[in-house]
Amino acid sequence: MSTPDDVPAFRLAYVPGVTPSKWARIWAERRRDVALQLITLDVSSCAQAVHDGQVDMAITRLPDALRHGEVGEHHTIDLYDETTVAVVPKDHVLTAADELTLADLDDEQFLWPLDEPLTVAGRPGRAVDHRPETTGDAIELVATGMALVLVPQSLARLHHRRDLTYRPVIDAPKGTVGLLWPSPTTDLADEFIGIVRGRKSTSSRGRSEPTAKRSAKEKAAAKRTAREAAGKVRGKGARRGAGRPKRR
Repeated sequence: MSTPDDVPAFRLAYVPGVTPSKWARIWAERRRDVALQLITLDVSSCAQAVHDGQVDMAITRLPDALRHGEVGEHHTIDLYDETTVAVVPKDHVLTAADELTLADLDDEQFLWPLDEPLTVAGRPGRAVDHRPETTGDAIELVATGMALVLVPQSLARLHHRRDLTYRPVIDAPKGTVGLLWPSPTTDLADEFIGIVRGRKSTSSRGRSEPTAKRSAKEKAAAKRTAREAAGKVRGKGARRGAGRPKRR
């Protein structure tokens, strides 16, 4: 997404499988003066893009992103963990189980794409000599029966095919999605962090002006109005004893 050169922008990179739409919507509501520019990058490109100033922040997979390129002084925040799954053909024998272990995969062949969405030490099975350029390419090859692939579940969903399925690998390393940004932290970076963490726009760390304090008289009047609206007290115009028979 591009913006005109004269419009301030906060450049946010994100990796495939991550959906920043909720945070982008909140940003648009709060910061109409600064456009949020979304840029898709592979995990292996995020650290260098942050270091070179091509982006202001990245939502990426950690610590995998830090193993590629030079990042320099930086900060990170972990957001959530992703389940690791094995993508297999629908008619594969491994689909008989609801979940798998690494030991179940010892006799299988695996593809390890060059964009490396997931770092697995002690890779299971046997690696195929060919390394596809992207995870999407690797999943296409799984459909041919060449081999299997281990990926975060979000990527298995992103590249869904009718002839493939996936199973969780319960003892495989899990990927962590998090924020990566350069040091020192800018005001815009801090604002996006607040959005991700659920900080309200009226937070003391937000940009909104603090709400003026009401006097005790104003509080009492507001409380009385609320009670009257709920029918708990009589309004000023109500007559004492209205609706009751007069005593004779």
